[in-house]
Amino acid sequence: MDGMDYTDRGADQLRPGSGNGGRVGVTYKYFGAPDGATAARVPISMRPEELGGDELGMNGMFTKIKPETMAAMVLTGIEGIPLHKVPPLELVVLHPDYAVVRLPMTVVDPLRGIGEEAVGAAAFIWSTVPDRGGPRDAYNVYQLLHEWQDFSHRLHEAGHQPYCLVWP
Repeated sequence: MDGMDYTDRGADQLRPGSGNGGRVGVTYKYFGAPDGATAARVPISMRPEELGGDELGMNGMFTKIKPETMAAMVLTGIEGIPLHKVPPLELVVLHPDYAVVRLPMTVVDPLRGIGEEAVGAAAFIWSTVPDRGGPRDAYNVYQLLHEWQDFSHRLHEAGHQPYCLVWP
């Protein structure tokens, strides 16, 4: 039983924020950058507290939600795109310790113009999609989409594209 306790404690140290809806020990940092070359320079250090600001001048968003799942939440919920039609992510850097991927602009653009009702409807729709990763509770999805709506506005104002830094 002691072994289990140590494992759990170790896993908790690996995750900034809550550990809901993802693989233990994998953290995703979403950030904005004007281009892939700039995005590739962001991961100077792999420790979250040392990662520094992203190109938006903020700390980006740390989450356990995979970029593929984030894209699917927005596109299936808001755009009505079937899961199998969600566009793939573009690999910018693959390093032994981390990867940087670019999300399609179609993932953040739809969020900018929609209101409260559409966000709620999208959250409900995603909560009913079978065989998905990420949060299953509609309210959690709703909160996440709101965070992404804010992120989308910031990206747009800065003229940036969305990227995600992935490291264990």
